[in-house]
Amino acid sequence: MLLPGMMCDARVFLPQITDLARDHAVTVAPVSGAERVEELASSLLTLLPSKFALAGHSFGGIVALEILRRAPGRVSRIALMNTTPLPESPAYAATREPRIVAARSGRLSQVMHEELPPSALAPMSDRKAIMALVEDMADHMGADVFVRQTRALQRRRDQQATLRQIRQPALVLTGAYDTITPVKRHEFMAELIPYAELRVIEEAGHLPSLETPEELNAILRAWLRQPLVLR
Repeated sequence: MLLPGMMCDARVFLPQITDLARDHAVTVAPVSGAERVEELASSLLTLLPSKFALAGHSFGGIVALEILRRAPGRVSRIALMNTTPLPESPAYAATREPRIVAARSGRLSQVMHEELPPSALAPMSDRKAIMALVEDMADHMGADVFVRQTRALQRRRDQQATLRQIRQPALVLTGAYDTITPVKRHEFMAELIPYAELRVIEEAGHLPSLETPEELNAILRAWLRQPLVLR
């Protein structure tokens, strides 16, 4: 089960779907239908199978942690990519309000360049093509989805306790050039999770699924092969 990041649809995982679907059942679930992470997790749990491997990117990683908190027995393993377990600070939550106003007034493209600037991607990646895809995905999802996901980010809970209780095979991954959820944040996450594997892709930023798809595919395949019992 793959959960995409903010304002992304299944296309953000297209290289992974193409590769992993050769020998795994792969599903991408939308994370766009509610203004609270708890509601998103609850609605997904009614649709998901009784047992599943779970990988979330960015906003999708935040939802993945809430799914794990609510139903740890149903998650066989978890991958947290370019994400954070921390709640939104009041100061940063306030900076999102002008972006909501801008998105509602027809300036969603401008807002997305603030949310995901090209500088958050690795310089050696095909930034122009990736940013064009990001803009197209956001345009397809629309301002209402942006507002719902922004509200969910503003209201998200602290998941540090959830990390400490993980006993499943856990992958914590980011790109060396990610300025949105930097490497130090992922080092902190990995330290909280027993037996976590930390991977930093040197030639990627915030979107390794598109920047370095072959390397990410190989890492996810290794994660899927990890033994279920780690202790």
